[in-house]
Amino acid sequence: MAKITLLFAVLLIALGLVGFLGTGSQHPTALIPTWFGLALGIFGWLAMSPSEARRKLFMHINVTIGLLGFLGAGGRAIQGYGNARSAGIEPDHAALASQITMAGLLLFYVLLCVRSFIDARRAGKV
Repeated sequence: MAKITLLFAVLLIALGLVGFLGTGSQHPTALIPTWFGLALGIFGWLAMSPSEARRKLFMHINVTIGLLGFLGAGGRAIQGYGNARSAGIEPDHAALASQITMAGLLLFYVLLCVRSFIDARRAGKV
């Protein structure tokens, strides 16, 4: 699961950089996915340990980061869309697309982690 974490880290870093460069480097908040990607990458790399206890610790940290990122990005996308619509203006499509993409990636990542945790628990009890 640590290698999958590194894949998601790269995807989030790319998403943040594309969003930042795509807005003409004017909106530093477009880099938020990059920071989440860096955090996942660091703890994903630390999870590649022969020690089972260390691997479990860092993967639980990663799934927590993923869950917080999903909730933040998803909540912000809903809030931004709702605020724009209630004000009668078009939402920022680049920001909305980035937030939805980040939320989708992290939701998928969290679900993969939960499934992996369940499989590991079942394998240990058999």
